[in-house]
Amino acid sequence: MNFKTPLEVAKAACASAKVKSAMSIRQMMVLGILAGAYISFGGYLNIVVTQDMAQYMGVGFTKLVGGSVFSIGLMIVVVAGAELFTGNCMMPLGPLSGCASWRGVLRNWFWVYIANLLGTLILAVLVFESGLWRGAVGVNALKIAATKMNLSFWEAFVRGILCNWIVVLAVWMSMAALDVIGKLFSALFLIMTFVACGFEHSIANMFFLEMGIFVSGNEAVVDAAKLDTELLRNVTCEVYLSNIVPVTLGNMVGGIFFVACFYFLAFRTSLEKPD
Repeated sequence: MNFKTPLEVAKAACASAKVKSAMSIRQMMVLGILAGAYISFGGYLNIVVTQDMAQYMGVGFTKLVGGSVFSIGLMIVVVAGAELFTGNCMMPLGPLSGCASWRGVLRNWFWVYIANLLGTLILAVLVFESGLWRGAVGVNALKIAATKMNLSFWEAFVRGILCNWIVVLAVWMSMAALDVIGKLFSALFLIMTFVACGFEHSIANMFFLEMGIFVSGNEAVVDAAKLDTELLRNVTCEVYLSNIVPVTLGNMVGGIFFVACFYFLAFRTSLEKPD
């Protein structure tokens, strides 16, 4: 076969958790910043491509295309190499099977999450300073941020669960692939699915919300967006965490429980046996 079986992937995920748990803080910060930037590149490409597509192609097709181009972010992460918090929600397979410690997993999550945040902020600042957002791109960025920042805690949480169930499966399937093309297609179709469905990804949202906050200070963009006052009022730094926190918690549930725990239960006896 030219791909790994599910059991082989589960064993590879355990080994990966062991390696990730032993990384130095420097490695986690550098690779985490890169992952945040890579996901943000995909997010910005999504904003640019979908800026006016709905009026010509319809909402459904626009979401499909937007999801397809957004997948470039995870493609770079899995092929070039980077540490992404949401993908690392697969790591509990390590301690559950006895090949890594919970302390190591939590340590990885802490530093990688901070680094991912820094990566998204770096790219958001660079994009804003480039001025390329002026016009319809900025309007689209503001609308996307406003929509996300007006979700209720429960809606954001549940959409976060659904999102990372899919994202971690994308990483899982990329580990099954034995060539670059297989890894790229694993990212393409699953990331396209979560974006088109409207699920919420914490690291992507960091970038989307940052861009929304930045462009909300431009009067021309605000006027062109024609948003309700109530929607626009919530595009602030104070409301930023009101989206990021529930989405992050949902992402953790989706990746840890529905992927790591379920596959551990499926292959428990094989994972606990020495090779």
